[in-house]
Amino acid sequence: MAFKVFQSVVSRIHDSIGIDFGVTDNTGAIIASAREEEIGEIQDQCSDFLLSNAMYVEKPGIVMKKIEINGRPDFVLYILSDSPERAKYAELISISLENAKLYYDEKYDRNNFMKNVLLGNILPGDITIRAKELRVKNDVRRTVYLIRTEKTRELYAYNIIQSLFPNNSKDFIILLDDQNTVLVKELKENEDTDEIHKKARIIIDTLNSELMIKASIGIGTEAQSLRDVARSYKDAQTALKIGQIFESEKNIVDYNHLGIGRLIYQLPTTLCRLFLNEVFKEGVFETIDTETMITIQKFFENNLNVSETSRQLFIHRNTLVYRLDKIQKITGMDLRKFDDAINFKVAMMVKRYLDEVSR
Repeated sequence: MAFKVFQSVVSRIHDSIGIDFGVTDNTGAIIASAREEEIGEIQDQCSDFLLSNAMYVEKPGIVMKKIEINGRPDFVLYILSDSPERAKYAELISISLENAKLYYDEKYDRNNFMKNVLLGNILPGDITIRAKELRVKNDVRRTVYLIRTEKTRELYAYNIIQSLFPNNSKDFIILLDDQNTVLVKELKENEDTDEIHKKARIIIDTLNSELMIKASIGIGTEAQSLRDVARSYKDAQTALKIGQIFESEKNIVDYNHLGIGRLIYQLPTTLCRLFLNEVFKEGVFETIDTETMITIQKFFENNLNVSETSRQLFIHRNTLVYRLDKIQKITGMDLRKFDDAINFKVAMMVKRYLDEVSR
């Protein structure tokens, strides 16, 4: 990637000054050149120059200058010209290349640093020190978005997210694998939950409209410092997992709004099975057909309102009452009563959780 940065600088400067020049690595191999067809070849004069102690040399038709990165002469700039201005060109071009390389290294190191913070690969005591070195703010509010897309070999989803949040000094976009991308977003002073969710919706809608791919997002808890970012990432993972089990119809799940699903997810499976066996006698749940289950779900969605549920199901009120009576006979629970309804609702969620765990 650094070579691409060099080539971009070389091409732009060549367009301005019209003089052929290039850059070699510390073996004399050309890694960037105004003559792109030469890339990969060995520049013999640069190879000889690398063995000398000189930092700059002029010869007929060529001038060479070693480029130091962090005090080491890792690259050689060569200019194929006898122009009286070639020494000045060499100095200016080398400064441009040094700055480009340092910018690339800092950007790469910053992202790599944040990835290691996310994954807990850096000791807490080292985070602050490393952050100062890379000029990453420590005590600012951040939240983690875990974006999970359909499996694809392309990196377009990462590119789209990067275009939505181009501020590399504040936000970090980290590609974990071909399905998971993380956005570590710095929050504004007064940014609230609605704004955080709005950004998640923008990501979902853009990926869908630009790439025609489905995505789901887990939103972690707010991190007050860099040390809290790893926790926020784990919370985003948990949000996606719980959302997948209990709210599969949602594509944005916030860890702070998981409701009863969080409680069930944290319970031992033995307790869940005991509860399920208490609510449903063996085999009772399996006797409920798909049509009846749809009726139950719609009844819950409408807060146990018989009239509204029958209207949305396009059935007569008496038909719904008959179905509810049938459910009472099968399960022993009258869903028109709050206590029975809440027991049935929780039991449905527990059953879904146990089915997911047993896969």
